[in-house]
Amino acid sequence: MSGFTVALAVAGLLLLFVSVPELGPAIRAARADGASGVFTAKQLRCVQHPGHESCVWAGDFSSADGRVRRQDVELYGSDRDVLAAGQTTAAVDTGRKSRVYGPDGSGEWMFTGLLALSGVGVLVVAARRLRRSRD
Repeated sequence: MSGFTVALAVAGLLLLFVSVPELGPAIRAARADGASGVFTAKQLRCVQHPGHESCVWAGDFSSADGRVRRQDVELYGSDRDVLAAGQTTAAVDTGRKSRVYGPDGSGEWMFTGLLALSGVGVLVVAARRLRRSRD
């Protein structure tokens, strides 16, 4: 077995390790499946990259029935111009630790799904290389 084949197998397993646990939450987020409520914007968090800025609003979430109250969560997909401090908007808590989603759901399942498929693909390539080396 070559070192490259081992590296492929490790890379494939790492991709699956990162993506598989997130598949359920990503699918729930895509369907906006969770506790509906209100997100109150408190703080704009931005990351600067060369030629690009990525921002998200952090704040508090309260479910409509009052059972779920979460502080310091981010509203996925929010940007600098979407909200202002103190402003509220409809949101859904899908159970993720650090974020809530808008009522229309999220497209992040596509990236998570691609990571999982990539992991499977890399493992298939590693298995084929291993099988060829045995023949």
